Amino acid sequence: MTAAQGGSNPGFARGRRLRSTPALRRLTAQTRVAPADLVLPVFVKEGISEAQPIGSMPGVVQHTTDSLRKAAHEAADAGIGGLILFGVPAEKDEVGSQADAADGIVNVALRQLRADLGDELVLMADLCLCEYTSHGHCGVVTPAGVVDNDPTLDRYASVAIAQAQAGAHVIAPSGMMDGQVAAIRRALDSSAFTETPVLAYAAKYASGFYGPFREAAEGAPQFGDRSTYQMDPPNADEALREVRQDLAEGADAVMVKPALPYLDIVARVADAVDVPVSAYQVSGEYAMVEAAARNGWIDRERAILETLTAIRRAGAGQVLTYWAVEAARLLR
Repeated sequence: MTAAQGGSNPGFARGRRLRSTPALRRLTAQTRVAPADLVLPVFVKEGISEAQPIGSMPGVVQHTTDSLRKAAHEAADAGIGGLILFGVPAEKDEVGSQADAADGIVNVALRQLRADLGDELVLMADLCLCEYTSHGHCGVVTPAGVVDNDPTLDRYASVAIAQAQAGAHVIAPSGMMDGQVAAIRRALDSSAFTETPVLAYAAKYASGFYGPFREAAEGAPQFGDRSTYQMDPPNADEALREVRQDLAEGADAVMVKPALPYLDIVARVADAVDVPVSAYQVSGEYAMVEAAARNGWIDRERAILETLTAIRRAGAGQVLTYWAVEAARLLR
């Protein structure tokens, strides 16, 4: 055998040697996904008697409080890291009053889940107004139809206190208002919730991948879009500026959203900070894989685990994914 054929030539590298068996591949894997890395987004809707399937997200539902409690126990049994809650109230108004109401759907659900599970799962509360406002925007809107940043901060502060009182372990503001983390941190600290961490949606892009979520959360804008407050997709350096600002304001952890179309941002953020970095595998990412799998175009389970591995490989410590429980079971 010649040297070119790879005989005894010590300079001939054979990468295949470490790929030859499943056990070797497991042993030499550089990136791992564990159930504890995964967070399940859940939707809870007021005024329904049974869970409602979401047409654009096969396998995902709008929960009743009872079905959510059952799903939460299943999530805990699967060993995932936590849940993040989104609410769909029966009534909406201009300022999203149900977001901080004691009997608001998310706050009721948080109290129930905390009583059921204690600290077994991390209960995260998404903090935004889009699901609660009649206009579908993430904040208070002026008569001219502009989202008014600073009055919105007052609403966010009130919502944060209500969510912490209801039992949220983590407050996760997603509205992308300037100064939101500082306003929430001040509110929590002044209400004796100094130990409640803030996971900031620090780099949240105005993405085309949110469509199915708007069906699930019933929070699509009734006019305009969110491009003036969510980030513009071409911009990368801006993401680092937003992350630095949120950390300066007191964020304990940061998030990039969406995940797969922004893996470069995930990687840059992870390299730049020394706090936990999460990434949200959003509804459009989920729906694309599900649709392709239903058409027989891809291997569904392989695609699920491959996408989660890619997000972790880019640097995300935690992944928010609608496949969290299923993936946890596949990983066992």
